[in-house]
Formats: sequence, C-alpha cells, structure tokens
Amino acid sequence: MNYFMKKDANGYEDVDVKKVVKLIILVVIAIIFLFGSFRSIDAGQVGIKTRFGKVIGNQLNEGLNFKLPLIEKITKISIKTNMYPTTGAGASKDLQDVSISVAVNYNVDATKAVSLFKNVGTEYETIVIAPAVQEAIKSVVSSYTAEELITKRAEVSSKISSVLESKTEKYGLNVQTINITNFNFSATYTQAIEAKQVAEMEVATAKNSLERARVEAERKVVEAQGTADANKLLETSLTSEIIQKSFIEKWDGKLPVVYGNSNSMLDLSSLIK
Repeated sequence: MNYFMKKDANGYEDVDVKKVVKLIILVVIAIIFLFGSFRSIDAGQVGIKTRFGKVIGNQLNEGLNFKLPLIEKITKISIKTNMYPTTGAGASKDLQDVSISVAVNYNVDATKAVSLFKNVGTEYETIVIAPAVQEAIKSVVSSYTAEELITKRAEVSSKISSVLESKTEKYGLNVQTINITNFNFSATYTQAIEAKQVAEMEVATAKNSLERARVEAERKVVEAQGTADANKLLETSLTSEIIQKSFIEKWDGKLPVVYGNSNSMLDLSSLIK
C-alpha cells in the first residue's frame, strides 16, 4: 500500500494516497456536474431542453437555466430578425424566363419554437424557407409580364411576401419583409429591351428637334411680322413736313461745293466766294 508522510504537532502519520486521489476525482466530477448543470441563454434567443433526444417542457427564456448534466441538453434558437438571401426563377405571363434575387427578413415565433424544433429541427431555412421562396416566386411571376415585373416592383414584392407567409406561418416562422434586389432576363429579351429603349430615345430626340424647329419658325414669323408692322407704321407716319424737319435738324449748314455729274461738273466754291 502507498503512503506518504504528513507531519503534525505530534510527529508523523501515514496517509493513504488512494483515498486522496479518489477525493480529488470526486471534487473534479462535482465541479464538472456543477458547471454542466446550467446553460446561459442570451437575449434574442430561446432554449429547447431535450432529454435523450426528447423535448422536455416549454421553451426556456433568456438567462441561466438548469439541466441535468450528461442527460439533458439545451439547444439555442435565435428569435431575432434573420435575413435569408436567395434567387428564384420562373416564367412570366408573356413566357419570358425571369430570375429574381430576393432577401427575406424573418424571425422565429418564440411561442412556437418548441413545435418548430419538434417538426423541423434547426435547419428550417433549408427545409421550409428555401422551397417556399422558390414556389412563391414562380407563383407570383407567372401573373405579370416581364415589363410589369419591373414597373410594378413593389407590388410584386408584396405578393411574394404574402404567398410566402401563408406557407411558413404554420411552422412558427414569421415573414416580415421581402426585398427584390435584382431581376435577370434572358439575353434575347434583354437585347429587345435595349433596342426598345434606343428607339424611344431616338423618337424623343426627333420630337425635340421638331419642336425646336417649330419654335424657331414661329420666332422668325413673329420677327418678320414685327418688322413689317414697324415699316408700315413708319410709312404711314412719314409726311413731307416731317422729312423736311428731319433734314433741317441733321443739316450742318454747309452747301455742296461741286454740282454736276460724271460728264460735267461745276465748282461752286468760286461763286460762293
């Protein structure tokens, strides 16, 4: 038997090493059991307690919760708003292939977390949300033409959200909003849209040019009419007295010193002198 010596006031006595080891082991086990008996659940989470795989009781709320070590397990489930981005495809009302990228905002209903865990587990995004989104997109897209999907984007998003909510709420999953982040059409349709936009721009440019030409022509007509009216007014207002008066006002008092034409000219300066 193994012993070690422990000194006290009276001398030395033998101590059993095996007993000390057993005591240490028991203390360690007790510590493990103590710390393993509690599980902290954070804000925005609920806990599901299971015993050998079977759900025990209702959901556990945030804070410190007790469980039997090695026998019971607490699984945490987030009840915060989660975002699930994905892409779905479908055919529009006018038979155009459309791919829509969406971001689904949803959360787990805390009061239905136990039911969700029992029926679906923790992979509810893959099992419930993903196929429901695909089906909702196909269903809604088929009700709109490709052009309407773009021009009525908010309406399309709202309808996808309504269809998706009807498919997920029974599991305890609340769809809050759906945001359409992108539309993708076939290459042929995309080219047709681009060609249409180019044609519309050309028509708009031509209309602008015609409008500018019309305005310019009207401006010239107005100017010409104004000039004609001014000339007519001037013509009716001129009299011999007005012309004579205007001549006198502008005359500098000097008489011409040369009179005649190219064949014969008379110098009047000598006569004036």
